[in-house]
Amino acid sequence: MISLSGMSTQVAVKLFDATRDKQLDLAAQNAVNARQIEAFQERVGSISSAKELVADTEVFSFIMRAFDLEDQIFGKAMIRKVLESDGDDPSALVNRLSDPRIKEMYQALDFEPDGGRSFNLYKTEWQDEIIDRFKERVVLNAAGAENEGARIALEFKSKVSEIDNWLDVLKDADLGSFMRRALGLPDEAIGVDLDRQIAMFEQKFDIEKLKDPAEVDKLVSRFSAIYDAVEGVSSQSSTVLSLMQGAVSIGQGSSFTIATIDIPTVSGSSYSAYS
Repeated sequence: MISLSGMSTQVAVKLFDATRDKQLDLAAQNAVNARQIEAFQERVGSISSAKELVADTEVFSFIMRAFDLEDQIFGKAMIRKVLESDGDDPSALVNRLSDPRIKEMYQALDFEPDGGRSFNLYKTEWQDEIIDRFKERVVLNAAGAENEGARIALEFKSKVSEIDNWLDVLKDADLGSFMRRALGLPDEAIGVDLDRQIAMFEQKFDIEKLKDPAEVDKLVSRFSAIYDAVEGVSSQSSTVLSLMQGAVSIGQGSSFTIATIDIPTVSGSSYSAYS
C-alpha cells in the first residue's frame, strides 16, 4: 500500500487521490483481505437474524470493519442489542447512542424489529457495496496511520457527500476537527454548547457549498495549509508553495491571511510509493 509518511498534508492527499484505484485493487488482492471478502460473500446470504450475524465472527468482523467499527468488534452483546432495536422507538438503544457509525451500520443492515430477517443480506448489489466499503476502509486506515493530517482530510472527503447540516459535522469527531481547522476556529470551540458551535460555523461558511466539488477542494487545501502550519509539519525535501495570499473569503464574512506554506516535493528518493 502507499506510504504517506513524511509528507505534508496537501501532498499526501493529492498522492492518495492519484493512486486510489490502484490501492483499492491492491487491498482486494491482499491474501488476508481476499479470504475475508470470500467468506463474507459465501456466508452472509445464509444469515437470517442479528443473532446469527453476531455469532458468525468472520462475517460480523468484516461488516464491522467496513463501517470503521473495528475498535468495537468485541462488543458483540451491545451490537446485537443495537441491531435488534426498533428504530422508530426514540428510546431504543440505536437512538440513544451518539456514534454515527453504529447508526449507519444499523440502517444498512436493516434487520426487522427484534433482530428478524434482513432482506438486504441476500442482495448481490448490497453485498458489493459492503465489499467496496471494506476495501475503502482498509486503504483509508492504512494511509491515515502514517499521516494524521491526511487522515482527517481524507475522512472528510469520504464523508462530505453525506453532510446535510452542521449537526452532521459536529457529531463526527473527524469532520468537526477538519471544519474547525479549515475555518480557523479554535479547538476550544468544542467545549461550548451545541447551538453556539453551530452558530459559529454558520457565520463562517455556507454549508450548501459542500455540494460543490470545487469548494470541497478549497477547504481541503486550506485545512492542509493550516494543519501543517499549526502542527509544524515539514519534510527534508520541500519547496515553497503559495497556497493562499491575502484575504481569502470562504464563507459569510470570513477570511484568512496566509501567505506561504512549505510543502514537500514528491520525490522518488523521499518516500516509497508502495510498501
